[in-house]
Formats: sequence, structure tokens, C-alpha cells
Amino acid sequence: MINFPQIGKAAPNFLTVGVYKKRLGKIRLSDYRGKKYVILLFYPANFTPVPPTELIALSDRISDFRKLSTQILAISVDSPFSHLRNLLSHREEGGLENLNYPLVSDLTQTITSDYQLLSEEGLAFPGLFIIDKEGIIQYYNVNNLLCGRNVNELLRILECIQYVKENPGQACPANWNHDDQVLYSHPLKSKLYFKNLYSPKKS
Repeated sequence: MINFPQIGKAAPNFLTVGVYKKRLGKIRLSDYRGKKYVILLFYPANFTPVPPTELIALSDRISDFRKLSTQILAISVDSPFSHLRNLLSHREEGGLENLNYPLVSDLTQTITSDYQLLSEEGLAFPGLFIIDKEGIIQYYNVNNLLCGRNVNELLRILECIQYVKENPGQACPANWNHDDQVLYSHPLKSKLYFKNLYSPKKS
């Protein structure tokens, strides 16, 4: 029986090699436990068309993720040396120079398999996981290989998750953004939100 990663369950741990600031080093997911949220971003392979657009967009917004105490780890089935070559390549060549977070190597495909994202071709589907400080999966999605992910939406989801964890009994409605009105998670108490939103306006 295959154990799929689930919301509310512990994220599969891993120990592997990553590349950051042109240096190779060990990366263990559990090292972030109790310290930071983690975004695991899987992408098919280095030097494929869509991933550089996503990885660079995330890197350019790194200050927003740091404000939310979040570490980004980008994972593919490439070797550490392929990652290093990618990080040494200029952006106008489709490379990832000056990336502000590590590229993680899953050359054995173990991590990708544990997260149920390994394709029949041996590449990673573009999946994304948000893991909280307790090491629990709070969100995941999987994109079409040719459809890039939205950084603004990822930040919105991350803020939403952090808000409801810090404010028990509250929930975030559709299209919620920071400082927008929230509602109660209790079915009866939530009626106040709907009453305020949908009641006929007096002229």
C-alpha cells in the first residue's frame, strides 16, 4: 500500500546534498523543525524551460518569504554538479545565477518518490509542499509540466496557513489577503461573516 503525503501528517524527512552560494553541503529537512516553515518546490530537471522562471521569481521575492520565517528548498533529480553548473549560468542563458536559496539534489530519486512526484520518465512532477515548524504538511499541489506557479498566490496561501495556526477558531475565506476580514471556523459563528457580506444594503 502506497502512503501518500497527507495534510496534517509529518513530512517525509530526508538527508541529501544541496548547493547554495556555489558551495555543496548536506541538507536535512528535520534541521528546520522548530525554526522555520519550509517550502519544498519540486521541478522536473535543470535547464528545462519553465522551472527557471519559477525559481528566479521566488528568489527575487526572498525577502517576503524571510519575513514569514520560511525556507525555500528547490528539488530535482539532478546531481549536485548539475545544480552547480546551473547556478553558475547567467539568467539570460536560462541559468540561476545569484539564487537566494539552495538547490537540492535527489539523484537517487528517493525524495521525489517519497513525496509521490516521480514521473514514468524518471523526472519530478512540479509539486509544492508547505511544511510548518513542527514538520507537518499544511498544503501541497501539483502543476501541469508546462504551467508555471504563481509567487503571489504562494505567499497568500502561506500567510493564510500561518494566520489560522496562530488564531485557533478562525478561518480565511476565498481570496483572503492579509488584513482582510476572516470568519469563524465554527459553522454557527461563521454565519455572522455571511450576514455581513451578503445582507441587502440599506439605501
